[in-house]
Amino acid sequence: MAKTASVFRRSALASGLVTAEQIAEAIEAIRKRAAVAPGTIKSVADQELAEQLVTMGVLTNYQSEQLRAGRARLSLGQYLITDWIGQGGMGQVFKGVHKMMGREVAVKVLPLARSTPESIDHFRREINLQAQLDHPNLVRAYDAGHDGNVHYLVTEYVPGTDLRRLVRQDGKLSIEKAANVISQAARGLGYAHERGMLHRDVKPGNILVAPDGSAKVSDLGLAGFVQEGDEDPRAGKIVGTADYLSPDQIRDPRNVTPASDIYSLGCTLYYAITGKVPFPGGTPREKAQRQCHETPWHPRRFNQDLSEDYVEIIADMMEKDPEMRIQTAEEVVQRLEPWAGEMTPMGAGMSSKSPWAAPPPPATTEEDVHEADTSVSDYDGSDSRHHSTNPLAAAGQETKPSRRRSERPALPIPQPILDAPVSVPVLLVALGIAIPLSMLAGALLMFLLLWLIW
Repeated sequence: MAKTASVFRRSALASGLVTAEQIAEAIEAIRKRAAVAPGTIKSVADQELAEQLVTMGVLTNYQSEQLRAGRARLSLGQYLITDWIGQGGMGQVFKGVHKMMGREVAVKVLPLARSTPESIDHFRREINLQAQLDHPNLVRAYDAGHDGNVHYLVTEYVPGTDLRRLVRQDGKLSIEKAANVISQAARGLGYAHERGMLHRDVKPGNILVAPDGSAKVSDLGLAGFVQEGDEDPRAGKIVGTADYLSPDQIRDPRNVTPASDIYSLGCTLYYAITGKVPFPGGTPREKAQRQCHETPWHPRRFNQDLSEDYVEIIADMMEKDPEMRIQTAEEVVQRLEPWAGEMTPMGAGMSSKSPWAAPPPPATTEEDVHEADTSVSDYDGSDSRHHSTNPLAAAGQETKPSRRRSERPALPIPQPILDAPVSVPVLLVALGIAIPLSMLAGALLMFLLLWLIW
C-alpha cells in the first residue's frame, strides 16, 4: 500500500498541481475525520488521499486518476488539462484551462500514434479553416500550436453535451426544442456557406447543446471551400458519416454544394424528433445505397405530435434531388420559425461526460478509440436507378398537392392500428368457431355424395 501511495504523492508533487503543504493538509483532514488521536500514526491510502484533494478543490477527478496511475504531465503548452470530453473526428478532445487567463477551453489533440505527415497537414488545415469563422452558433477557435510532437487546437468550451448523446440519454426532443436547436445550427451553417465553406459532416454528434438551450456546430475537420477543387486533400472522396450523407455527396463528391449540408441537417432533425436514424442497421456502404435510393419510415410513426407542415419541412430538407431540396440554411430557419420560439433550458440532467473510460493525457503514444461505422470510403454511388425524390413517401401511397411543389407526392400518414398484433385469446376464439363450422360443412358434403351414389 505504501508503494502505491508513494507513486501518487511523487506524481502529484512532480506535476506541480499539488504542494507538500496541501498533501499534509489533506492527510490531517482525513485523520480528523477518522477521529484519530493526536500523535497517533495512521497511514493514508492513495485513493483516500486523492479523494480528499479532489474534495478540497486542488485536483479534478480526471487529474487524480492520472496521478494515481503515475502520470505527472498534465499540461499542454499554456493549457492545464482538467478532464476528458470525448473523441473527435481526428483526435481526442480534452477540457483545459489557460494557466494565466484561467479561461476554460476545449483542447483537441492529434495523438502521436496518428501524427503522420498527412494527418498533420489535415489537422493544420482544420485549424486554418476554423480560424476564419466567428459566429455564435459555430464553435470558435482560440488558439493552436504544438508541444513537442503533439499538435493541438484550442476552441471555446461548450458545457452540456452533443445532440446525439442528449437524445440517447433523454429520448427524442420536443418539437419546439428540436426546431430551436436545428435553427441555431442552420444559422451557423448559413454563416459558413456565405463564406464559401461546406461542413460535409453535419450530424447530431457535431451539434453541441448547452444546458440553456444554445447550440453550436462543431468539428470542422472535414470542411472545405466550394471553389477549392483539387487543392482540397479530400477532393473526390466520400467523407462524412453514413447515417447523414446526402445522395449528391455520395454520387459526386467533387461537386457538393451547401444543399448537401442541408440534407444532412434534415437527417439530423429527423433523428432529433424521432430518436431514430433515417436508415438503421447495415454497413456504411449499405447505408449509403439506402440514402440514394430508399425512403425512411414516416417520422410520425415515431412521434404522433408532428404536424403535416412540420413533416413537410423535413421532407424538403431530405429531398434526394438537390435541385428540389431547400437551398439555403436561411430558408430552414424561416420554415422552422413557427415552432422554434425562444431558447429553453434542456434540463439539469445534461452531462458532457463520455461513457467511455478516459484516456491518458495527450502526451501518450497509445492509440485512440475509433467510433464504429461512421464513415464511407469505398462506395462510388454508381447505381443510378430512378427513385422518387421524396425521401419520406412510400411507394403506392396516395398523393396530393404540396404547398411548395404541386407535383411532389404527399407523405403517407402511418396507421399503427393495422400493425398491431392479434392477441392470443382472439385467435383461439376464431379457431374455436372456424373448426366446428368446417367439420359441419364436411359432414354435409359427405352426406350429399352418399345420397347421389345411392
